[in-house]
Amino acid sequence: MNVPKIRQGAKITDYRHLNSIQFCFNLVKIFCMNCLIVAATSLEISKFIQHCRTTDKFHHIDLQLDFLITGVGMLNTSYALMKHLQVKQPHVIVNAGIAGSFSKKHIPGTVVVVKDETMADLGVMEKDGYKDVFDLKLQASSQFPFDKKKLTNTYSGFLNRTFLPKVKSVSVNQITSSKKTAELYSNKYKAEIENMEGAAVHYICLREKIPFVQIRSISNYVGDRNKKNWKINDAVSNLNRELIRLVESL
Repeated sequence: MNVPKIRQGAKITDYRHLNSIQFCFNLVKIFCMNCLIVAATSLEISKFIQHCRTTDKFHHIDLQLDFLITGVGMLNTSYALMKHLQVKQPHVIVNAGIAGSFSKKHIPGTVVVVKDETMADLGVMEKDGYKDVFDLKLQASSQFPFDKKKLTNTYSGFLNRTFLPKVKSVSVNQITSSKKTAELYSNKYKAEIENMEGAAVHYICLREKIPFVQIRSISNYVGDRNKKNWKINDAVSNLNRELIRLVESL
């Protein structure tokens, strides 16, 4: 069965909230497994969407693909994902996007899979240093779905299936631009990468008991605001290559 192009007849649902638009594209008819691909922007997964329009490999696998473009940040992601789940609950969720790296180990262009996600900037800066909501006793550090402050992906089989390096990530509302903040996140949370949506996906999927995986491609080093050094095109290309490989293996 052919995968139709994204068009009027492809059941496009448009959710509008403030200035963001979330599109859920129903690309195929009824199959055995439903997989929801979640991304903050269409740019990050555009090559994968184009691949879905042209490949014939989906003729041979029992898979239904939906796409959810949420908008940037944890608030947009939480709203869009929960709105989608009210209508349709997928069997698996794949979150894909680009990220910044704290470590020279993960150079721009590297694709990784996130094992642990932490909300890094939900807290207060006191005279004696930064304290997050767990330090302030406003949230129990190991109350489900948290495990010692972390939102850990417990679906190890799904993680292993990516064959990608497993990393610890922090989700932030403000992109880290200072060396001091970068060192704080690296030391306090052992963070290897930084993104702006992952914690929302981890939190919702763990609460809703939906198997999921988050893959990220490194576009730049955290703190480097000279965009001439960024490798966004390479990061997006590599991300989409790994996304194609992963989804076609489901």
